[in-house]
Amino acid sequence: MTQPFLLAQLSDLHVKARGELSYRVVDTAGMLRKCVVHVLALKQRPDAVVITGDLTDGGLPGEYALLRELIAPLEMPVYLIPGNHDERGALRAEFADHAYLGQSREVIRYAIDEHPLRIVALDTVIPGSSGGELGEDSIAWLDRTLAQAPGRPTVVLMHHPPFTTFIGYMDACGLRDPAPLAAVIQRHPQVERILCGHVHRPIEVRFAGTIAATAPSPAHQIPLDLGVNAPGQFVMEPPAYRLHAYTPETGLVSHTAYVGEFAGPYPFR
Repeated sequence: MTQPFLLAQLSDLHVKARGELSYRVVDTAGMLRKCVVHVLALKQRPDAVVITGDLTDGGLPGEYALLRELIAPLEMPVYLIPGNHDERGALRAEFADHAYLGQSREVIRYAIDEHPLRIVALDTVIPGSSGGELGEDSIAWLDRTLAQAPGRPTVVLMHHPPFTTFIGYMDACGLRDPAPLAAVIQRHPQVERILCGHVHRPIEVRFAGTIAATAPSPAHQIPLDLGVNAPGQFVMEPPAYRLHAYTPETGLVSHTAYVGEFAGPYPFR
Protein backbone atom coordinates (compact mmCIF):
# COMPACT_ATOMS: atom_id res chain seq x y z
CA MET A 1 0.00 0.00 0.00
CA THR A 2 1.25 3.48 -0.82
CA GLN A 3 2.23 5.93 1.89
CA PRO A 4 -0.86 7.95 2.86
CA PHE A 5 -1.24 11.69 2.67
CA LEU A 6 -1.02 12.80 6.32
CA LEU A 7 -2.97 15.76 7.68
CA ALA A 8 -2.39 16.81 11.29
CA GLN A 9 -5.28 18.66 12.95
CA LEU A 10 -4.56 20.89 15.92
CA SER A 11 -7.37 22.82 17.55
CA ASP A 12 -8.20 25.18 20.40
CA LEU A 13 -4.69 26.43 21.14
CA HIS A 14 -5.90 29.45 23.16
CA VAL A 15 -2.51 31.16 22.96
CA LYS A 16 -2.22 34.05 25.43
CA ALA A 17 0.25 36.93 25.45
CA ARG A 18 3.79 35.95 26.32
CA GLY A 19 4.07 34.82 29.96
CA GLU A 20 0.30 34.74 30.60
CA LEU A 21 -1.66 31.65 31.63
CA SER A 22 -5.10 30.82 30.30
CA TYR A 23 -7.63 30.90 33.14
CA ARG A 24 -4.61 31.54 35.40
CA VAL A 25 -3.78 27.82 35.15
CA VAL A 26 -2.90 26.67 31.63
CA ASP A 27 0.42 27.43 29.95
CA THR A 28 -1.08 27.23 26.48
CA ALA A 29 2.03 28.59 24.76
CA GLY A 30 4.30 26.06 26.46
CA MET A 31 1.92 23.23 25.64
CA LEU A 32 1.68 24.26 21.99
CA ARG A 33 5.47 24.36 21.83
CA LYS A 34 5.59 20.74 23.04
CA CYS A 35 2.85 19.78 20.57
CA VAL A 36 4.81 21.20 17.63
CA VAL A 37 7.86 19.21 18.73
CA HIS A 38 5.69 16.09 18.89
CA VAL A 39 4.28 16.64 15.39
CA LEU A 40 7.78 17.05 13.97
CA ALA A 41 8.99 13.92 15.77
CA LEU A 42 6.33 11.63 14.30
CA LYS A 43 7.87 8.70 12.42
CA GLN A 44 5.85 9.76 9.39
CA ARG A 45 5.85 13.55 9.23
CA PRO A 46 2.51 15.14 8.22
CA ASP A 47 2.23 16.64 4.75
CA ALA A 48 0.10 19.53 6.01
CA VAL A 49 -1.35 20.90 9.25
CA VAL A 50 -4.78 22.44 9.82
CA ILE A 51 -5.68 24.36 12.98
CA THR A 52 -9.44 24.47 13.51
CA GLY A 53 -10.00 27.62 15.49
CA ASP A 54 -9.50 29.28 18.85
CA LEU A 55 -5.96 29.97 17.77
CA THR A 56 -5.66 32.60 20.49
CA ASP A 57 -7.52 33.28 23.71
CA GLY A 58 -8.40 36.93 23.19
CA GLY A 59 -7.90 37.66 19.49
CA LEU A 60 -5.16 40.20 20.30
CA PRO A 61 -2.30 41.15 17.93
CA GLY A 62 0.36 40.11 20.46
CA GLU A 63 -1.24 36.69 20.82
CA TYR A 64 -1.14 36.14 17.06
CA ALA A 65 2.49 37.25 16.97
CA LEU A 66 3.34 34.64 19.60
CA LEU A 67 1.28 32.03 17.72
CA ARG A 68 3.33 32.70 14.58
CA GLU A 69 6.52 32.19 16.56
CA LEU A 70 5.28 28.95 18.11
CA ILE A 71 4.20 27.31 14.85
CA ALA A 72 7.18 28.61 12.82
CA PRO A 73 9.07 25.27 13.15
CA LEU A 74 6.32 23.53 11.15
CA GLU A 75 7.91 23.30 7.72
CA MET A 76 4.85 21.87 5.99
CA PRO A 77 1.89 24.02 4.85
CA VAL A 78 -0.25 25.24 7.76
CA TYR A 79 -3.88 26.31 7.26
CA LEU A 80 -5.74 28.37 9.87
CA ILE A 81 -9.41 29.07 10.55
CA PRO A 82 -10.80 31.28 13.32
CA GLY A 83 -12.84 30.21 16.32
CA ASN A 84 -15.03 32.19 18.66
CA HIS A 85 -11.98 33.40 20.65
CA ASP A 86 -10.37 34.83 17.49
CA GLU A 87 -10.57 38.16 15.69
CA ARG A 88 -10.49 38.00 11.89
CA GLY A 89 -8.71 41.30 11.32
CA ALA A 90 -5.87 40.58 13.73
CA LEU A 91 -5.49 37.06 12.35
CA ARG A 92 -5.25 38.30 8.77
CA ALA A 93 -2.86 41.08 9.73
CA GLU A 94 -0.35 38.77 11.44
CA PHE A 95 -0.62 36.04 8.80
CA ALA A 96 -0.79 38.32 5.76
CA ASP A 97 1.58 35.96 3.94
CA HIS A 98 -1.05 33.19 4.15
CA ALA A 99 -2.65 34.07 0.82
CA TYR A 100 -5.59 31.68 1.27
CA LEU A 101 -6.92 33.91 4.09
CA GLY A 102 -7.71 36.49 1.42
CA GLN A 103 -9.86 34.25 -0.80
CA SER A 104 -12.92 35.91 0.79
CA ARG A 105 -13.13 39.55 1.89
CA GLU A 106 -15.22 39.38 5.06
CA VAL A 107 -15.58 35.96 6.66
CA ILE A 108 -12.61 33.62 6.22
CA ARG A 109 -13.37 30.79 3.81
CA TYR A 110 -11.14 29.12 1.28
CA ALA A 111 -10.37 26.04 -0.80
CA ILE A 112 -6.93 24.41 -1.05
CA ASP A 113 -6.40 22.22 -4.11
CA GLU A 114 -2.69 21.40 -3.91
CA HIS A 115 -2.96 18.14 -1.98
CA PRO A 116 -4.38 14.67 -2.65
CA LEU A 117 -7.11 15.62 -0.18
CA ARG A 118 -8.93 18.85 -0.99
CA ILE A 119 -9.34 21.23 1.97
CA VAL A 120 -12.41 23.50 2.14
CA ALA A 121 -12.63 25.83 5.14
CA LEU A 122 -15.58 27.70 6.63
CA ASP A 123 -15.73 30.55 9.15
CA THR A 124 -18.47 30.01 11.76
CA VAL A 125 -17.61 32.98 14.01
CA ILE A 126 -20.28 35.34 15.33
CA PRO A 127 -18.32 38.35 16.69
CA GLY A 128 -18.90 38.71 20.41
CA SER A 129 -20.59 35.32 20.78
CA SER A 130 -19.37 31.91 21.90
CA GLY A 131 -21.77 30.20 19.50
CA GLY A 132 -21.39 29.92 15.74
CA GLU A 133 -23.39 30.09 12.55
CA LEU A 134 -23.11 29.76 8.79
CA GLY A 135 -24.95 32.47 6.90
CA GLU A 136 -26.80 31.92 3.65
CA ASP A 137 -23.84 33.34 1.72
CA SER A 138 -21.42 30.84 3.25
CA ILE A 139 -23.80 27.93 2.64
CA ALA A 140 -24.16 28.95 -1.02
CA TRP A 141 -20.38 29.38 -1.33
CA LEU A 142 -19.82 25.90 0.09
CA ASP A 143 -22.30 24.36 -2.35
CA ARG A 144 -20.61 26.07 -5.32
CA THR A 145 -17.12 25.22 -4.11
CA LEU A 146 -17.87 21.53 -3.60
CA ALA A 147 -19.64 21.39 -6.97
CA GLN A 148 -16.47 22.63 -8.68
CA ALA A 149 -14.61 19.39 -7.84
CA PRO A 150 -17.10 16.53 -7.40
CA GLY A 151 -14.39 13.93 -7.98
CA ARG A 152 -11.94 15.29 -5.41
CA PRO A 153 -11.97 13.70 -1.93
CA THR A 154 -12.48 16.63 0.45
CA VAL A 155 -12.37 17.57 4.11
CA VAL A 156 -14.44 20.52 5.32
CA LEU A 157 -12.98 22.55 8.19
CA MET A 158 -15.07 24.54 10.65
CA HIS A 159 -14.70 25.50 14.30
CA HIS A 160 -18.19 24.83 15.71
CA PRO A 161 -19.39 21.23 15.30
CA PRO A 162 -22.76 20.84 13.52
CA PHE A 163 -24.05 18.16 15.91
CA THR A 164 -25.18 17.56 19.47
CA THR A 165 -22.37 16.42 21.76
CA PHE A 166 -24.56 15.94 24.88
CA ILE A 167 -22.11 18.09 26.84
CA GLY A 168 -24.64 20.69 27.96
CA TYR A 169 -22.33 23.66 28.28
CA MET A 170 -20.84 23.15 24.81
CA ASP A 171 -24.14 22.43 23.09
CA ALA A 172 -25.45 25.73 24.43
CA CYS A 173 -22.80 27.52 22.35
CA GLY A 174 -22.67 25.23 19.32
CA LEU A 175 -23.55 25.85 15.67
CA ARG A 176 -26.93 27.45 15.10
CA ASP A 177 -29.25 25.63 12.68
CA PRO A 178 -27.01 22.99 11.05
CA ALA A 179 -29.82 21.84 8.71
CA PRO A 180 -28.75 23.98 5.69
CA LEU A 181 -25.19 22.68 6.04
CA ALA A 182 -26.47 19.10 6.20
CA ALA A 183 -28.48 19.63 3.00
CA VAL A 184 -25.36 20.80 1.14
CA ILE A 185 -23.08 18.06 2.46
CA GLN A 186 -25.68 15.44 1.54
CA ARG A 187 -25.43 16.55 -2.11
CA HIS A 188 -21.64 16.11 -2.21
CA PRO A 189 -20.55 12.56 -1.36
CA GLN A 190 -16.88 13.40 -1.95
CA VAL A 191 -16.76 14.95 1.54
CA GLU A 192 -14.68 12.50 3.55
CA ARG A 193 -14.97 14.30 6.87
CA ILE A 194 -16.08 17.51 8.55
CA LEU A 195 -13.23 18.43 10.91
CA CYS A 196 -14.17 20.68 13.83
CA GLY A 197 -12.81 22.01 17.11
CA HIS A 198 -14.49 23.97 19.91
CA VAL A 199 -15.30 21.05 22.24
CA HIS A 200 -11.75 20.11 23.31
CA ARG A 201 -12.57 16.41 22.97
CA PRO A 202 -12.36 13.79 20.17
CA ILE A 203 -15.97 13.04 19.14
CA GLU A 204 -17.35 11.45 15.96
CA VAL A 205 -20.87 11.19 14.58
CA ARG A 206 -22.51 10.31 11.27
CA PHE A 207 -23.69 13.52 9.63
CA ALA A 208 -25.40 14.03 6.27
CA GLY A 209 -23.81 10.99 4.65
CA THR A 210 -20.32 11.60 6.00
CA ILE A 211 -18.60 11.80 9.41
CA ALA A 212 -18.32 14.97 11.48
CA ALA A 213 -15.65 14.97 14.17
CA THR A 214 -14.08 17.23 16.75
CA ALA A 215 -10.49 17.30 17.98
CA PRO A 216 -8.94 17.46 21.44
CA SER A 217 -6.77 20.40 22.46
CA PRO A 218 -2.99 20.38 22.87
CA ALA A 219 -3.74 22.27 26.11
CA HIS A 220 -6.82 21.78 28.35
CA GLN A 221 -9.86 19.55 27.72
CA ILE A 222 -13.59 19.83 28.45
CA PRO A 223 -14.77 17.26 31.04
CA LEU A 224 -16.70 14.25 29.78
CA ASP A 225 -19.97 15.25 31.45
CA LEU A 226 -22.97 14.33 29.30
CA GLY A 227 -25.45 16.23 31.42
CA VAL A 228 -27.96 18.70 30.02
CA ASN A 229 -26.76 21.18 32.63
CA ALA A 230 -23.06 20.30 32.42
CA PRO A 231 -21.22 23.41 33.63
CA GLY A 232 -18.43 25.25 31.85
CA GLN A 233 -15.24 23.68 33.21
CA PHE A 234 -11.91 22.35 32.00
CA VAL A 235 -9.62 19.49 33.04
CA MET A 236 -5.94 18.83 32.49
CA GLU A 237 -6.39 15.52 30.71
CA PRO A 238 -3.53 14.56 28.37
CA PRO A 239 -2.97 17.09 25.57
CA ALA A 240 -3.62 15.69 22.12
CA TYR A 241 -4.29 16.32 18.43
CA ARG A 242 -5.64 14.33 15.47
CA LEU A 243 -3.69 12.74 12.63
CA HIS A 244 -5.71 11.92 9.51
CA ALA A 245 -4.30 9.51 6.92
CA TYR A 246 -5.74 9.39 3.39
CA THR A 247 -5.33 7.10 0.42
CA PRO A 248 -7.83 6.59 -2.42
CA GLU A 249 -8.12 2.94 -1.40
CA THR A 250 -8.95 3.52 2.26
CA GLY A 251 -10.52 6.96 2.41
CA LEU A 252 -9.71 8.97 5.52
CA VAL A 253 -8.48 7.12 8.61
CA SER A 254 -8.27 9.25 11.78
CA HIS A 255 -6.03 8.79 14.82
CA THR A 256 -5.64 10.64 18.12
CA ALA A 257 -2.04 11.46 19.09
CA TYR A 258 -1.25 12.22 22.75
CA VAL A 259 1.47 14.73 23.58
CA GLY A 260 3.77 13.85 26.46
CA GLU A 261 6.44 11.52 27.79
CA PHE A 262 5.07 8.00 28.19
CA ALA A 263 6.79 4.70 28.95
CA GLY A 264 7.55 2.42 26.00
CA PRO A 265 7.23 1.32 23.32
CA TYR A 266 7.88 -2.22 24.51
CA PRO A 267 8.03 -5.31 22.28
CA PHE A 268 5.19 -7.86 22.53
CA ARG A 269 7.13 -10.84 23.85
